[in-house]
Amino acid sequence: MHIELGIIDSARLAAANTAAIGVVATQLPRLILAPALVVKTALAAVIFSALMQSWHLSIGPSELHLIGATTVYLLFGFAPTMIGFALGLVLQALLFEPQDMLHIGVNTLSLTLPMLAAHATFGRRLFAETGQDRFTLARVLRLDAVYYAGVAAMVAFWLGISNDPAPLADWAAWALAYLPVFAAEALLTFATVTLMARFRDRPVIASLFEVPRLKFA
Repeated sequence: MHIELGIIDSARLAAANTAAIGVVATQLPRLILAPALVVKTALAAVIFSALMQSWHLSIGPSELHLIGATTVYLLFGFAPTMIGFALGLVLQALLFEPQDMLHIGVNTLSLTLPMLAAHATFGRRLFAETGQDRFTLARVLRLDAVYYAGVAAMVAFWLGISNDPAPLADWAAWALAYLPVFAAEALLTFATVTLMARFRDRPVIASLFEVPRLKFA
């Protein structure tokens, strides 16, 4: 989901940075009202950054990454994930890829807006106290499908407004290459959350993770 450098002009980058700050800032009141979320946000940022750095591959106009988005989301919740994405991208850029700071707003929006859509459609139902949706592999796949469709749409958007738009075929090849990553991440999410659920009654799990809020089949 990283867009290659040099194809988006400075004016659009500035607009993306402004929009990204606005999107992330909407979640800051949650952290102010619940300081315990700060620790979850820090953990989300570190785990997300580590997953991103663990595997990535350039494909045409963008890159494939192991994002672990729904894993982070179901472990730490919505607000920590949204802010954690931004902090994780900054952390990754500072430690590994300094040139990525130029696209920090672009990449933040590419991750946070799809998460907003995933949370609004199916994610919040998994966390509902009414047990509206129980945690199953099918529901993880559904959540991941919404998220990665959003990521693909964001990449298409950036390419569409770039100075050097990539042909549709190049974008389609990138999106098709993400299908195995999508499947792998869904399995990673399901396995990780299922494992954590076995220990959900332990105090450290209850205090640092959102897994105890999920309902299991």
